[in-house]
Amino acid sequence: MVSPATGRLGPDERSRSWERLGSETFDLVIVGGGVVGVGAALDAATRGLRVALVEARDLASGTSSRSSKLFHGGLRYLEQLEFGLVREALRERELMLTRIAPHLVKPVSFLYPLAHRLWERPYTAAGLLMYDTMGGARSVPGQKHLTRAGALRMVPALKPSALIGGIRYYDAQADDARHTMMVGRTAAHYGAVVRTSTQVVGFLREADRVSGVRVRDVEDGREVDVRAHAVVNATGVWTDELQRLSGSRGRFRVRASKGVHVVVPRDRIVAESGLILRTEKSVLFVIPWRNHWIVGTTDTDWNLDLAHPAATRKDIDYVLERVNSVLATPLTHDDIEGVYAGLRPLLAGESESTSKLSREHAVARVAPGLVAIAGGKYTTYRVMAADAVDAAAVDLSGRIQPSITDKVPLVGADGYHALVNQADQLAARYGLHPYRVRHLLDRYGSLVHEVLGSADPELLKPVPAAPDYLQVEVVYAASHEGALHLEDVLTRRTRISIEYPHRGVACAPAVARLMGGVLGWDEARVDREIAVYTARVEAERASQAEPDDEAADAVRSAAPEARPRLTEPVS
Repeated sequence: MVSPATGRLGPDERSRSWERLGSETFDLVIVGGGVVGVGAALDAATRGLRVALVEARDLASGTSSRSSKLFHGGLRYLEQLEFGLVREALRERELMLTRIAPHLVKPVSFLYPLAHRLWERPYTAAGLLMYDTMGGARSVPGQKHLTRAGALRMVPALKPSALIGGIRYYDAQADDARHTMMVGRTAAHYGAVVRTSTQVVGFLREADRVSGVRVRDVEDGREVDVRAHAVVNATGVWTDELQRLSGSRGRFRVRASKGVHVVVPRDRIVAESGLILRTEKSVLFVIPWRNHWIVGTTDTDWNLDLAHPAATRKDIDYVLERVNSVLATPLTHDDIEGVYAGLRPLLAGESESTSKLSREHAVARVAPGLVAIAGGKYTTYRVMAADAVDAAAVDLSGRIQPSITDKVPLVGADGYHALVNQADQLAARYGLHPYRVRHLLDRYGSLVHEVLGSADPELLKPVPAAPDYLQVEVVYAASHEGALHLEDVLTRRTRISIEYPHRGVACAPAVARLMGGVLGWDEARVDREIAVYTARVEAERASQAEPDDEAADAVRSAAPEARPRLTEPVS
C-alpha cells in the first residue's frame, strides 16, 4: 500500500492513523521516532510489511535533532582501529549524497590544521588516504595538502602560530531533524502508520510473548491497544526505560553521553572551510551552517533528565576555550546565537570514559516478540534499521524480503537536480529571489511545488523576526510535516531556536497563529503555546548560566511540557 500526497502527515492523516492503530494487526510496531526508528519503519514498509511507528513527542525530538549534523565516516575512529565502522559509514555517506537524499545531504569541507613538524603530516595523510580509499573520495574531492600560507588563505581566522600547515578534506552534512522527518514521511508514503504524540504506556502479551503495545494519545488522553507480531524498541537513550516497562531483561545497557554545541554568526570566524581540531579527549568541529557556524562538541556522562539535557556554563566555556586556542580573534559569550545539548546513546562498556564507549550498534531479541536496538551513529541509521527488522523476522510468519532502502530515495529526491537547474524559472514563477528558491530546494527538494503551489501571496513573505524562512513553511509544517506544537516548528521543522539570538521568542506569536490556522487553535491555545515556548527558552538560557549539570537540570526541567499528558518513562 503506497500512501498518496508524498507521505503527508497532517491533521486528517493523524485521525486516520489512530483508527488504524486500533483496528489493524501489524507485522511490526516500532517505538521511537528518531532516525533509527523512522529508518526501521521505512525499511519494513518497503519490504512489504505492515508497520506502525509511535513516538511520544515529535519526530527527531531527542538525539536526532541535536547532533553535529554531519554524515561522516568518523575520521577519528580510524585511530581506534574501527575500520569496519568507518567503511560502513562512508558507504552510507555516499548513498545519501548521490541517491537517497541529495536534496538534504551536502558536501562540506574541513581544514585539519597541522601543529607538529615531521610526524603529523604523514600520519594524518595516511589516515586520510585510508579514508579516501575506503570510499571517502567517490562523491567528494580527496584530501589536499596546504602550506601554512595556503591554510591561512583558506581560514584567515586562524592564528599563524597555531599551525605549520594544513590538510583539507571533505565530509557531508544535513539538517538532522529535517532529514529524520523526511525519512518518516517516506515511510508513510510507503504505507506505514507514523504517529507522534503517541506514547507507549504498556505492553500486550500472549503467554510468554510480546504481542503489541498499549498507547496513549498525549494530546487528548485516549488510549488504545495496538496488536503486532513483533515490537522494536528504537528509543535511543530511553532503551533501558522501555525495557523495564516491558518487564523483559535487557541484553545490553545504554549510557547517555552529553554533547553540547554553540552557534555563532558566520562573520565571527572568517573562513572558506570548516575546521576539525584535536582535543585531549576527542575532536572539536567548526561546521559551516548557512549564515552561522556550529562549534562543538563535548562528551560527558549524563544521568539526569533524558528529554531535556541542559548545557552548563562549564560546557560552553569548554567549547569556547578549545576553539579560541586557534582563533586570532576569540569568540565570547556575547557572540553566541544559540546553544543545544543532545545525548548520544552509547553502549555501556567497562571504560568510564564516554568518548571510549562503543559507537557500534547492538541488536538483541530480548524476549519473544520484542527486539531492541541501540548505539551506533546517525550516519549508519539505515544499516541499523535493516538489522533491527532482520532481528524481528524470527517473530514474523513466512520469509521476509531483504532490505532495499539503499535503492529508495527519500521523498523530495526525485527530480531535485533538474529543479536546481531551473531555479531561476521557479523564482520568476513564484515571485521569489533565486537564492530563496535554492534554499527551499535544499529543504524540500521536489516537494517545493507542494509547498509553494497553492500558497496565498501573503504567505510567501518572510517569518517576522526570522527572515531566513517563509511563512508558508510554517503552514506546511503543520499541514504536511506532522508539527503539532510551536516548539516542533521553531526547533525542528525550522532551526529558528538556534539561529537567532531571540531563539524564536520574537516570532512565536506570528508562528503560533499561522499554525493555529491549520490545526484549529483558538486564542487560548495560541496563548498557551506561546507561553510554554517562552518558558522553555527562558529555562534554557538560565540553565546555560549554571555551573554544573545538577543545577542546570533543575532549572531546565522546571519548564512546562508542550505535551502535558506525557508520563515517565517517555518512549
